[in-house]
Amino acid sequence: MPSTTETFPEIPRVPAQDSSDQRPPKRRWSLPQRLVLGVLAIMVLTVFAGYGYLQFTEGKIDRIAASDLTSLNTLPVGSNGIVNVLLVGVDDRSTLPDDWEDYFGVAPGRRSDVLIIAHLVPGERIQMLSIPRDLRVNIPGHGTNRINASYVLGGPDLLVQTIQAETGIPIHHYVEIDFAGVGAVVDSLGGVTLDFTYPGRDTVSGFMIEAGRHTLGGEQAVAYARSRQYQILKNGQWTDAHGGDIARTGRQQEILIALFNQVTSPSNAFNLPLFLPTFADQITADEGLTFALMADLARDALTLTSANIDNATLPVRNIRGDDGRAYVVPTDAARAVLDAFLAGEPFPGP
Repeated sequence: MPSTTETFPEIPRVPAQDSSDQRPPKRRWSLPQRLVLGVLAIMVLTVFAGYGYLQFTEGKIDRIAASDLTSLNTLPVGSNGIVNVLLVGVDDRSTLPDDWEDYFGVAPGRRSDVLIIAHLVPGERIQMLSIPRDLRVNIPGHGTNRINASYVLGGPDLLVQTIQAETGIPIHHYVEIDFAGVGAVVDSLGGVTLDFTYPGRDTVSGFMIEAGRHTLGGEQAVAYARSRQYQILKNGQWTDAHGGDIARTGRQQEILIALFNQVTSPSNAFNLPLFLPTFADQITADEGLTFALMADLARDALTLTSANIDNATLPVRNIRGDDGRAYVVPTDAARAVLDAFLAGEPFPGP
């Protein structure tokens, strides 16, 4: 039987389609749409960059554990919304930069030198109350001494406890900075500008300034704020600027007000990205004083000017204690000053 071969018709091949042909037509954005998308992208990047910057900045703050600072007042802030912050300037010569002049001398150890309680009365004023470091107090567990000794004896916690017991002012947060830190903060802002009516000097430290308006760098600003033997040239003669530690406290407040002016000056906006991490890097604070809280306080403070800063020093008089040491004690006017601060009302006049 003859073999037969069955044949089938050839099936034409269909050319493979390019996979790109399967995609939907590419959408073409109009120019306004592209502009909107660009702005949204920038906003998203700015938010994440800003968050990262805040996280980076807050991470620079040296924190005191809550277990080491139990004396802080943790009760809810009263109806007036006032948050009291204790600002402590620490005398620690070991941290001074090597290139600073001999304005400060040599003193071992670390002690509290500047004590200022500050708060913001929202929409009204910033109040600063300085506590003289030689104030005679009863330090819990240690008896009678100057108030700055509480820092040496028991650190920030005992200092806070002593101040609250002696003044009746609740302390909600704690911030500490040393001399070198203040200098670094001042330098990060390009210095602080002060007006000097007369030439001034401190023959012990070597600090000297001519009359007029001057921008002080960090080293000079700290030397001026801490001068103990400050003199002015008046009527051709050098005379002591009397006032002792109280006058010195006034110079410290003067520096703080000048710093506030620098921070709030529009011309200083370009320095703020350097100022914020520098400030964070130089301070020690309690764990509850978050950068977010500081930002909230700063936002409210920026609605004010230096004319809204109400500053005072606790009124005191000099005495000689039974132990033969020199102290200061509150005068009759001190109660009115403390009451005004507690209420967030303007300090009484002299």
